[in-house]
Amino acid sequence: MAARILDGKSLAAQIRTEVKRKAAALAQRGIRPGLAVILAGDDPASRVYVRNKALASEQTGVASSLFEFPGSVTETELLRQVEALNADPAVHAILVQLPLPRHVDAAKVLQAVTPAKDVDGFHEANLGALLAGRPRVVPCTPAGVIRLLEHAKVPLAGRRAVVIGRSSIVGKPLALLLLRKDATVTICHSKSGDLERIAVEADLLVAAVGRAKLVGAAMVKPGACVVDVGVNRLPDGSLAGDVDFAAVRDIAGWITPVPGGVGPMTIAMLLENCVNAASKGLRI
Repeated sequence: MAARILDGKSLAAQIRTEVKRKAAALAQRGIRPGLAVILAGDDPASRVYVRNKALASEQTGVASSLFEFPGSVTETELLRQVEALNADPAVHAILVQLPLPRHVDAAKVLQAVTPAKDVDGFHEANLGALLAGRPRVVPCTPAGVIRLLEHAKVPLAGRRAVVIGRSSIVGKPLALLLLRKDATVTICHSKSGDLERIAVEADLLVAAVGRAKLVGAAMVKPGACVVDVGVNRLPDGSLAGDVDFAAVRDIAGWITPVPGGVGPMTIAMLLENCVNAASKGLRI
């Protein structure tokens, strides 16, 4: 039997409707949630992401402003822009689009964003709060994955979860969120030995490494939930996830497609984080 498709596009639309309602309630109080996006360089994928985020923002009542810099921008210039946005009361959320130019210390720029406006949840204070079990701003992709699993009623408590990928953007925060759901979590990475043996034991398998079709049929336990966070451009121009969808869909119990799975949820959670930042201390 084919796996149940976890439709991130449909759920994201529901979340955006609620975000729009909250934004309208804030507007009645004279507050319009403001998202500022910093884009540096000429990365084509980044431009697509920023355009999609800006469009989604405007559709839900969030004011989106783009601060664009050439690839030659200095670290000092970016830090100066972040400080200006930190001080701007009309800006409730700041997003630094990655990757930044190689000569810029991306970590330094991300840490310069005040934690209350860190819409991506990448600041050490927000990641530390998540580790301590007191989440403030949760990274958008991990938050979107959890919301998708909850919506589909995928059982997590007491189940074995394997996360392939250890980044601070997806892998680590997602592992912490799964622990909060009482899953037993294993994180795998490029140095992990016998990845296939570990993965096939998982009730929930998450692939988040950016390697097209890394996860094949031999790595999936029958009936498992498979979440594909990867988005990879193939030589023919088509998109593929980290999971070989065609090979896995008849083995898994649930599976996310690429596109249409985790991607729409990431943007939806970004908008939710933005509205939450604007409504801090208010009941809407």
